Amino acid sequence: MKLQQLKFLVEVDAQALNVSEAAKVLFTAQPGISKQIRLLEDELGLTVFERHGKRLTAVTPAGRMVLDAARRILREVDNLKRIGNDYASEVDGLLTVATTHTQARYALPRAIQGFMKLRPNIRLHVQQGSPAQVVQWLENGTADIGIATEALGNSPDLLALPCYQWSHLVVVPKGHVLLKKGGLTLQALAKFPLVTYDAMIAGRSHLDRAFARNDITPNIVLTAIDSDVIKTYVELGLGVGIIAEMAFDPLRDKALASVAAGHLFEVNTTRVGFRRDMWLRGFDYEFLELLSPSLTRGVIDTTLRGVGEDSGL
Repeated sequence: MKLQQLKFLVEVDAQALNVSEAAKVLFTAQPGISKQIRLLEDELGLTVFERHGKRLTAVTPAGRMVLDAARRILREVDNLKRIGNDYASEVDGLLTVATTHTQARYALPRAIQGFMKLRPNIRLHVQQGSPAQVVQWLENGTADIGIATEALGNSPDLLALPCYQWSHLVVVPKGHVLLKKGGLTLQALAKFPLVTYDAMIAGRSHLDRAFARNDITPNIVLTAIDSDVIKTYVELGLGVGIIAEMAFDPLRDKALASVAAGHLFEVNTTRVGFRRDMWLRGFDYEFLELLSPSLTRGVIDTTLRGVGEDSGL
């Protein structure tokens, strides 16, 4: 049994049983992958993938258990490498952070700036995507640390810790009638076309729940995943914007004005997450504490030990 065979198994499963796509990802030849999978099946004395001719069609029940074990083994091999790199060299390394556009654009710059000053030899890669993609990247090992407002707490493989809280803000062109009314209400918002986040993006579920609880149907005419896009369309007069408060800068957004909306919608908690079974390197801890001073190494390790005890690990 070889680690390479386990990598082939896991990647084929990740590519929906498409061996050609797995070969592209792994920069190898398709026949080699098929041969090594056959050899591993022969060694184990079981069938991992059901076949129709040369095409893989399904994962067998035994194969599913083999794949789960293979993933655990590969994760532990990766942990061994992380431990070795952490203790053998303080010179270089790579930290991959997965997050949403709003977090990357508005919440992370200060932490990233501080980290680059503290660890100038560590390469930092920021991957942007939806909350669901952030979770996926953490689960499959593409990213080390993930930051998002939603979805991180839904995965049993991840430990998600609160990082900071924020509220929504209403943005309108200067001189808009909403600026003249006292006390913003959901009823008042519903009278205008609204421009806000896509349903898969941070805090949108809180907006939907607030309107639904009050039996109000909002007139959402445009959605986007990017706060800057939302503000652009608000500037063009296409509607009233609802964005994260951190995404509004009076010095930059000079054509817009803001109205506090924290009293209308639930407070949002942005979380930072990582795999529970991942070895955290020294600079991982440092980046986490730069994100939130409360996330000290002691707090993180204590939380991890508590999770392990609760889950029987």
